[in-house]
Amino acid sequence: VQLVESGGGLVQAGGSLRLSCLASGFTFSIYDMSWARQAPGKEREVVAFITNTGDRTHYADSMKGRFTISRDNAKNTVYLQMNSLKPEDTAVYYCNARRVDGKNQYNYWGQGTQVTVSS
Repeated sequence: VQLVESGGGLVQAGGSLRLSCLASGFTFSIYDMSWARQAPGKEREVVAFITNTGDRTHYADSMKGRFTISRDNAKNTVYLQMNSLKPEDTAVYYCNARRVDGKNQYNYWGQGTQVTVSS
């Protein structure tokens, strides 16, 4: 199982970035996906979620209207479009795949990609 994030980098406040997460080693289309982030000294927080079919999404309050999560099941990829970035969005962003099957839970994380927003 692999989740490989890409697209992070340094951007000025007000700018945009698009993160990608390429999945392999499991059936991507049956997993719900999310993006989470962790800033230095802070706990990891989920910023966006999308169901396996892409029919429903959910965002943390501070990301609503600025971030958009999407997925392409044919490409085994989930995306996070981030607009109007703020310095407080600086963090390592992680891709997560999760599935619950009866009593079994499957939970996979990528290695993360750094996003730095300068003021």
